[in-house]
Amino acid sequence: MTAGREKIAVVLFNLGGPDGPRAVRPFLENLFSDPAIIGAPWIVRKPLAAFIARSRERAAVANYAVMGGGSPIMPETTRQAEALDVRLALALPNAEIRVFIAMRYWRPMTDETAAAVAAFAPDQIVLTPLYPQFSTTTTASSLKAWNDTYRGRGVARTICCWYGAEGLLEAHAQSILDTWEAAGRPKLRLLFSAHGLPEKIAAGGDPYQWQIEQTCARVAARLGEGWDWRICYQSRVGPMKWLGPSTADAIVEASREGLGVLLDPIAFVSEHIETLVELDRDYAELAHKLGMSVYLRAPAVGVSEPFIAGLARSVVRALGRAGVGPDGEACPGRLSRCGLLKDKAGAT
Repeated sequence: MTAGREKIAVVLFNLGGPDGPRAVRPFLENLFSDPAIIGAPWIVRKPLAAFIARSRERAAVANYAVMGGGSPIMPETTRQAEALDVRLALALPNAEIRVFIAMRYWRPMTDETAAAVAAFAPDQIVLTPLYPQFSTTTTASSLKAWNDTYRGRGVARTICCWYGAEGLLEAHAQSILDTWEAAGRPKLRLLFSAHGLPEKIAAGGDPYQWQIEQTCARVAARLGEGWDWRICYQSRVGPMKWLGPSTADAIVEASREGLGVLLDPIAFVSEHIETLVELDRDYAELAHKLGMSVYLRAPAVGVSEPFIAGLARSVVRALGRAGVGPDGEACPGRLSRCGLLKDKAGAT
């Protein structure tokens, strides 16, 4: 390191996933122990999480077996971190930059990454959730875990959401068009499939649904006129009423209208169980049973050039402001939950 170079740590947050069959149950226990997922008191939540993990372990192990036994999310995120590191080195040649990964529910866990960042002793830290659209169940949970854990030096700059970032929009539009054109430009309906959220959470000021709608509308605008598109939600868990329509229902509706579908994983930036199993296997089987002539799925944005370039721009812009904020427009005031993060990630 050259003396006097500013040290910048960039921390990428994601949910994580089990790296093998033995990790499935502890991963599920970590997930359902999170108060952002199950809001019961700890004395109730802990045994409930253990029960849910046991009851779902066998099915989850079978699903991960489809992907080789474990989730690809860590290798995928590592590739994104490496690509981002290259971009940032070009954008900030006078700084020493290191990109770290912090997973919420499996390794590397937040406390492990926090220790590594503290050892790096950065001057600035850019906290960057890999959830483009903010939710209390994802972004807020990851940032709370970080703020509860990190004890090192550095001024924190936090990106709470980037649902309208140009690179994200361009990457989705490109992925959709490439998939459609490779299939011969068939007549179909574009389904933006987002991870679901209980209606109760969305109604309580969580901006996730509104941000999903904003991202989808902006991607559709980039595609140009003539596209028939809908928003739907996948990955429902538990008995509560979730945002709808479900992805399965949207596929059935398109089939009834004699249309094929092209699914775009609008809330996911990398491939994992929700895309490789739920979209590529479960919903593909549904489409086949319905006799649907066209079933396509656009790849997640991954390490595509516009996505990584846009993410790098978001990080650089964050260095110019303090505290917590979106990369772009703020949410309407009625969506108050994102604002709960304000002033909670200041200098340490």
